[in-house]
Amino acid sequence: MTQAHIIVFGNEKGGSGKSTTAMHTAIALLRLGYTVGTIDLDARQGTLTRYMKNRFDYMRSAQKPILSPAHMAINKSRAETVSEQQDEERDFFMMALEELGSAADFIVVDTPGTDNFLSRLAHSYADTLVTPMNDSFIDLDLLARIDPNSHDILSPSVYSSMVNAQRDTKLERDGTRMDWIVVRNRLAHIEANNKKIIGELLEKISRLAGFRTVPGFGERVVFKELFLKGLTLMDLKDESKDNLTLSEIAARQEVRQLITAIGPERLKGPVKPRHAMKAASEQTLDPAQSPDQEKIQNAQS
Repeated sequence: MTQAHIIVFGNEKGGSGKSTTAMHTAIALLRLGYTVGTIDLDARQGTLTRYMKNRFDYMRSAQKPILSPAHMAINKSRAETVSEQQDEERDFFMMALEELGSAADFIVVDTPGTDNFLSRLAHSYADTLVTPMNDSFIDLDLLARIDPNSHDILSPSVYSSMVNAQRDTKLERDGTRMDWIVVRNRLAHIEANNKKIIGELLEKISRLAGFRTVPGFGERVVFKELFLKGLTLMDLKDESKDNLTLSEIAARQEVRQLITAIGPERLKGPVKPRHAMKAASEQTLDPAQSPDQEKIQNAQS
């Protein structure tokens, strides 16, 4: 089994900023000097894969390399029976973990916003699970059922129950525990009553469900603009001719807070960024042309 630390981004609700958060985490870890691989299990929507493609398109147009992870995308199996589909998907996923994990310190996995076999499988291999959620009662319902009047916690949600089941699977199979982090994305920049209530409820749920919470990314236009170029906030200092705006500086700090919560130095030790960044900058081939990606695509066609 791979020695890479596996960070899975999971949420059964779309629109929470999961792929954006995964991409920023991967690039931030690269820029700290770690080696990183990424896996997109949401190949039908393929947001993370398109983000990577945009990044390599940008490199070609700018004619200069920028730090980029090795990337693989895994499609849903087309086998005839459910059993055969699950066997194929398990094989594809394990192949990706082995190929990327042979050289990576961290593997970042983006899962679909639905409940399926690949998503559950990935959750069971998460050393760190990151669940981005919007700061709303709708997204809070992802984690627990809440009484609308008293705000008492009634029961775990289907997603929390699934995470706990995969935690048990991981512990029984590997003898290791999962670190679950819930990230509050799209936080309002002003104090509001709902924001306070959600914060208090999350604190209660975290004690019952066994996760910790960290502030996520604010609602900023810059995240949407960067997607088209395949860039992240951590690239801006190098790729922009202008000084960073106050909003961009604040957003970069939000990314750093998440990386601090993940704790790469605690997990993999400190690295020498200059040496590692030089090696990572040599990974400039289009991910779609990598032999490993080709193996997975051919196996599924």
